[in-house]
Amino acid sequence: MNLKKRLFWLVSRTGLFLYSRFPVFGRLQAALAVIKKDGAFLMIDRNDGRGLSFPGGLRHPWEDEERTLEREVLEETGLQITQYALRFRFSSNADVPVEVAVYEVEAEGAVRGSWEGTPRWFELPAMRQAVIPGQRQVIEALETGRLADQ
Repeated sequence: MNLKKRLFWLVSRTGLFLYSRFPVFGRLQAALAVIKKDGAFLMIDRNDGRGLSFPGGLRHPWEDEERTLEREVLEETGLQITQYALRFRFSSNADVPVEVAVYEVEAEGAVRGSWEGTPRWFELPAMRQAVIPGQRQVIEALETGRLADQ
């Protein structure tokens, strides 16, 4: 495992451990992107060993949700968002206390990885088995058709 992957593993696991026990800032705010192409969805195969996650992440205090979405998708996948639509919101305590906004996204560019993980295309059955606990509600929304045009 290279240095960046090890560093991400350490930062991610330490942050998860601490914030799940001491949520000093209350519920965190996050934005996730659902990007679909040819029947598959773009997921991040995380370098911390926790499984798959949708591109996206935590909002900085000074950011609005859409800026968070654009920044996180670019950082994690190398893609530029061309269109987005808010589809639903949910709360989760599965990992840390968080409010999540889920966007249906169209993006362009060449897919590339980051220190957080490797973006890969997955079909729904494979995603269901490996998605991180805090994002299982997005899989359920895809399975039940709560996400329009999916």
